Amino acid sequence: MIDINLIRTNKELVKNNIKKKFQDEKLPLVDEVEKLDIELRKIRSERDNLRAKRNTLSQQIGELMRQGKKKDADIKKEEVVFNNAHIQDLEKQEDEISNRIKKIMMTIPNIIDDSVPIGKDDSQNVEIERFGTPAVPDFEIPYNADILESFNGLDKESAGRTSGSGFYYLMGDPARLVSAMLSYARDYMIDKGFIYCIPPFMIHSDVVNGVMSFAEMDAMMYKIEGEDLYLIGTSEHSMIGKFKGQILKESELPITMTSYSPCFRKEVGAHGIEERGIYRVHQFEKQEMIVICKPEDSMNWYNKMWQYTVEIFRNLNIPVRTLECCSGDLADLKVKSCDVEAWSPRQKKYFEVGSCSTLGDAQARRLDIRIKGEKGNYFAHTLNNTVLASTRALIALIENNLQQDGSIIVPKVLIPYMGGKDRLYPKNYQQKN
Repeated sequence: MIDINLIRTNKELVKNNIKKKFQDEKLPLVDEVEKLDIELRKIRSERDNLRAKRNTLSQQIGELMRQGKKKDADIKKEEVVFNNAHIQDLEKQEDEISNRIKKIMMTIPNIIDDSVPIGKDDSQNVEIERFGTPAVPDFEIPYNADILESFNGLDKESAGRTSGSGFYYLMGDPARLVSAMLSYARDYMIDKGFIYCIPPFMIHSDVVNGVMSFAEMDAMMYKIEGEDLYLIGTSEHSMIGKFKGQILKESELPITMTSYSPCFRKEVGAHGIEERGIYRVHQFEKQEMIVICKPEDSMNWYNKMWQYTVEIFRNLNIPVRTLECCSGDLADLKVKSCDVEAWSPRQKKYFEVGSCSTLGDAQARRLDIRIKGEKGNYFAHTLNNTVLASTRALIALIENNLQQDGSIIVPKVLIPYMGGKDRLYPKNYQQKN
């Protein structure tokens, strides 16, 4: 949510930003907010004048009563009653207009950074840099479901019976690989100075509305029936929500945290859940990182954060690249964002495994997260980044570390988390050799 002062002082900046995001249907909202804001300020001015007059009348009534002029005092009292009714009517109008302004402001996109490329959708995202050499082996890489099934590691049929499409059972070595990757990612972030946290996996609607747009919420979140609770789609939501309504000391910043959680996503508009594999599913696990900092530090942290993810994947023997998200691909709260994509030797292309974003003070405004400074309080900046998402990271790992005989090389950094195993063998390996 942007500062309404931007509309008061630089309406064209807000409109041009909307155009850059190809959301021209929202342009009239800027004019509507401007008009409502002028009306609101007039109402507040009139209300304040009436309150001041009421105070004066109250003093006059007291003086008249002391002078024994009860009749004159009663006339003043009638005027106070009339003023109170008018004040109540103005307060009702104030609430209605304030709520309307807030509702509109929640839909106006955040001001994007000048460095963001202009483009209509993700097809116009811009490659920034590649890390590692993408390779295609001289043998065929099977589909991820087939690789996992060769280890007795995937059962979607049973999950379909218990939970429906988009769910799965991971078992044996593949399941252990997921735990190993998450543990390694956790320890990597702790070594970088981040505080480890296991947050709530359900949050209230006011927190949901504070961390994401309405469109994102409808497409992602599962609501608990009969409760004001939503299952988190990423632990960023509950991690940022932890600081809702708080005033933070500058000396305590930056706050850097890394969190583990399961993630639950409806995947609305995903063109159907993939039936066989685990690329797009309703449930997975993730290691996340968030930073809360002063505005002048946010871009520096943004560049640090995505580099952490790149290093983790490179340590898993996975080539990756970074993509700058164009204006039309940015969610409304984001100032700047980049995706980390892993190489798929089976598909001979990259696929998304993580995303890093700075949201400026948009979430802080919605959740009222402020910093106590020498010259007064101001809104914090918030950032988030995927450290490692279990299912997509597992696909990237097994494809890039698969050997011709069907075995999988365990990356060196994961061996301590795999009980010393440096290689995994499929169920029929002994019969083949």
